[in-house]
Amino acid sequence: MSRVVLITGGSKGIGLATARRFAAAGDRVAVTYNSSPPPDGFLAVPCDVRSSESVDAAFATVEESLGPVEILVSNAGVTRDGLLLKMSEESFTDVLDANLTASFRVAKRASKGMIRARHGRIIFVGSVVGLLGSAGQANYAASKAGLVGLARSLAREFASRSITVNVVAPGPVETEMTAALGPDRLAELSAAVPMARIASADEIAAAITFLASEDAGYITGAVLPVDGGLGMGH
Repeated sequence: MSRVVLITGGSKGIGLATARRFAAAGDRVAVTYNSSPPPDGFLAVPCDVRSSESVDAAFATVEESLGPVEILVSNAGVTRDGLLLKMSEESFTDVLDANLTASFRVAKRASKGMIRARHGRIIFVGSVVGLLGSAGQANYAASKAGLVGLARSLAREFASRSITVNVVAPGPVETEMTAALGPDRLAELSAAVPMARIASADEIAAAITFLASEDAGYITGAVLPVDGGLGMGH
């Protein structure tokens, strides 16, 4: 049965790979973007997830075009790395707003229709960094760790309505962001992973689409690592 899926930050990387997987399964897929739109094939909706008004307008567009959102993948996010003593308060709060508060905004908006339907899937894209920490990424790690508390609280609130809320926690992934790091840094990242390689975006997308499936209906409040073993035990 075709479902309505909304993926924030779906124009590239993990978001685009996830959109393609849902579309291949026959779902009706909408993706939000901030600057560059995604390739053709999806309902592309401009949205600044840092704005409640923009989020509301994006959902209204999706609902009018496709119907109520049944599966939400909160994937949009930013980094602004720097060591703590050199990190401005603005750099810290901006990353929390774009990564954590934005996930609250989209989950709150999506949950209205899901509660009425008594069914839904909410999946937050976190990071192994939220569990391990990372020097120079206090803002990013805090934002991704916060997703765990948010997801588990919502999982408890929504469980009686058959709405599941989970976090996928990737390790290093082949994206434009990691490609810009250069070969030496990529080799370091790969060496830190027990499986000695970086994930493809599609491997993360596979975990997301599983958590959105009917087969995952009894999984909620979970953090699913897709990190080649990097975060084991955390």
